[in-house]
Amino acid sequence: MPTDSPAPADTPRTPPAPAAQVPAPFPERAALPDPGPAPTLRDPDAQAPGPGGPPPATPRGYRAVFAVAEFRAVFAAHLLSLLGVVVSELALTVLVYDLTGSPLLSALTFALGLLPYIVGGTLLAGVADRYPARRVLVVCDLLCAACVAVMLVPATPVAGLLALRCLVAAIAPVFTGTRMAALTDILGEGDLYVLGRSLLRIVSQSAMLIGFGTGGMLLTVLSPRGAITVTVVTFLCSAALLRFGTQDRPARAGTGAGGTLLKESLSGARLVLGDRRIRALMLLFWLPAMFVVAPEALAAPYADAIGASPAALGLLLCAMAVGHIGAELFVGSALSPRNRSRIVLPVAAVGLLPLLVYAARPGLPLALAALALAGAGAAYVIGLDQWFVDAVPQELRGRAMTLLTAGLMTVQGLGMALAGLAAEFFPVHQVVAGSGIIGTVCTLLLVAEVRRTDPRRMSYTEERDGADRHVTSR
Repeated sequence: MPTDSPAPADTPRTPPAPAAQVPAPFPERAALPDPGPAPTLRDPDAQAPGPGGPPPATPRGYRAVFAVAEFRAVFAAHLLSLLGVVVSELALTVLVYDLTGSPLLSALTFALGLLPYIVGGTLLAGVADRYPARRVLVVCDLLCAACVAVMLVPATPVAGLLALRCLVAAIAPVFTGTRMAALTDILGEGDLYVLGRSLLRIVSQSAMLIGFGTGGMLLTVLSPRGAITVTVVTFLCSAALLRFGTQDRPARAGTGAGGTLLKESLSGARLVLGDRRIRALMLLFWLPAMFVVAPEALAAPYADAIGASPAALGLLLCAMAVGHIGAELFVGSALSPRNRSRIVLPVAAVGLLPLLVYAARPGLPLALAALALAGAGAAYVIGLDQWFVDAVPQELRGRAMTLLTAGLMTVQGLGMALAGLAAEFFPVHQVVAGSGIIGTVCTLLLVAEVRRTDPRRMSYTEERDGADRHVTSR
C-alpha cells in the first residue's frame, strides 16, 4: 500500500477547488459561471523570461493538459492497461473456445466484460470516496494483475476463467470512477478536466482499433495464455506509474465517513439518483449510448445481408470509433468552453439521426458514412462532462462517477442484447433504423428534462414566480 509522501516537484500549480459540503437533500443549485479559458500552466523546465523579454508561450488546449506531470502518468497508465485489457479479451475468448469448442461460452466471455459493471459500480462505489484515490487505483491494478495471473495457470478450469473475468469487470468501474474523480484534483474542475477526460476517451476509442489488431498479431506468434501474459505486465506497469507518478491525497469523504462499505455505496447511489439535475445529466450520458450500439452489435449480420466481405465487416466495426475520435479532437481543440457547452443539447438531440439511413438498406459506402456521423454525434459529452462535475458535490464525486461508468457499460450491453433480440424478428436494417428513431424520441424527451433542470433557468423561474407573487400580494 502506498504511504503518505510529499507531492512531486512538478505537480500543477493551480490547486483544486475547495471541497463543497454535501446537502441532504440537494437544494437547487445556483447558476454556475462560465468556466472561462483554461488555467495558465507553465512547463516546469521552461526558462523564466528576462527583463523586458517576451513572456513564455502558454500551453493551450490539449497541450495544456499534457503540461501537467501527474496527468501524463495517468494517461500513460490508462493507455497501457487498456491495451492489455483489449488484448486479454481477445486472447481469453480464443482460449475458452479452444478449451470448450463452444461458441456460446466464447461469446459469453465478451459479455462477462460488461455485465458485472453494474454490480461493482453499485455495491463497491463507496471505495472511491472512502479511501485515498491513489491507493484505490494502485490496489485495483494489482488485484486485476493477480486475477489475470491466475488465468495463466493451466489447471484453471473454464468456470474459473469466467469467474476471474467477472471479478476483473467488477473492479473496473471502481477504478474508472476513482480516476475520473481524481482528475478533478489533478486538473481542477474547469476546462483542463474536460480536455483530460476527452483525451482518455480518445485513447479508449483508439485502443479498440489498435488493441484488437495487436492481439490478433500476438496470437499468430504466441499461445492465448502467452498473449494474456501481456495484460499482467500492463497492469503492473499501470500500478507503478500511478504509485510513483501521482500525488497521495486524503480520502474524498474524509476521516468521518461511517457505516459499512455497502451502506455507503448504496446511500451514495440514492443521493446521486435522487437529485433531479444529476439524474438527468447521467441519463443523457446513458440513453444515446444504449441505442447507438445497435449497428455495431449487428455489423456481422448486416455485412452478410449486403454481401460485404470480411474486410468490410472490419470497416463497419471501426467507422463509428473513427467518427468519434475525429469529432472529439475537433471539438476539444477548436471550440471554446462556452461553445462546447452550447452544442451539448443540440448535438445530443440529433446524434442518432444518421442511423435512419439504414431504413434504405444502404450499401457499404453510405453505411460507413452514417456510422461515422453517428460516432461524431458523441462529441456532445465533452461539454456534458463539465455540467456533470459542476452538479455533483465533491464528497460524492467518486461514487457518482463510478455509478456513471457502471451504468454506461451496462446500458451498452443491454442495448446490444435488445438489438440482437429484435433482429430475430425483423430485418437487421430495420432494427438499426428503429434504434435511431426510438433513441431520438427518448433523447428529445431527456433534453427537455435537462433544460428544465438547468440552474440558470430554474433560478430565473424562481425569481419570476417570486416577483409575480409580490405583485399579486399588493
